[in-house]
Amino acid sequence: MGSGAGSFLKVLLKNFDVLAGPVISLLYPLYASVRAIESESRADDRQWLTYWVLYSMISLLELTFSKVIEWIPIWSYAKLIFTCWLVIPYFSGAAYVYEHYLRPFFIDPQQTIKIWYIPRKKDFFSKPDDILTAAERYIEENGTEAFEKLIHRADKSRSSGYIYDDDGYRY
Repeated sequence: MGSGAGSFLKVLLKNFDVLAGPVISLLYPLYASVRAIESESRADDRQWLTYWVLYSMISLLELTFSKVIEWIPIWSYAKLIFTCWLVIPYFSGAAYVYEHYLRPFFIDPQQTIKIWYIPRKKDFFSKPDDILTAAERYIEENGTEAFEKLIHRADKSRSSGYIYDDDGYRY
C-alpha cells in the first residue's frame, strides 16, 4: 500500500508542471474573468483582459518558436512561474508587463520606433552609427526644436511613469 502511494506521489511531482499549468493558466483566470465581468470594478476587468492579452502572446511565442523552446529543459517550469506571477492579483504582474512593455507600443508605435531606432549605414563594412550620429540625423531631419521636445517628453515620461504625446496629454 505504501509503495503505491509513494509511486503516485512521485509521478505527481514529476509531472507537476503538466498538471498545474492548465489550472493556473486557464481554469483560475477563466473563473476570475467571469467574476470580474460580474463585478462593478473596472480594475479587475483590466487585470484579466491584460492577462488574456499576455497569455495569447505567450501562446503565439510558443507556437512560433516551438522547435527552439523544446530544447530548453526548464521552459515549462519557467512558464509556470511566470504565469503564476501574471495571475496572482497580489503581484499584478499582468498589469506591470502591459504598462511597462506593451502599452508604449500600442499607444504610439511610430514614436516608440523613432526613439529606439538607430539607423545603420548603407555600407556593410563601415562601423554602425552610434547614438550621437543618430541624434544628429534626427536633428537634420526634424530640427533642433523637435529634438528638444523629444528629450523633454522622454524626461517627463521617465520621471512620472506616464507617456506624453505631442500635445502634452499623458497616457
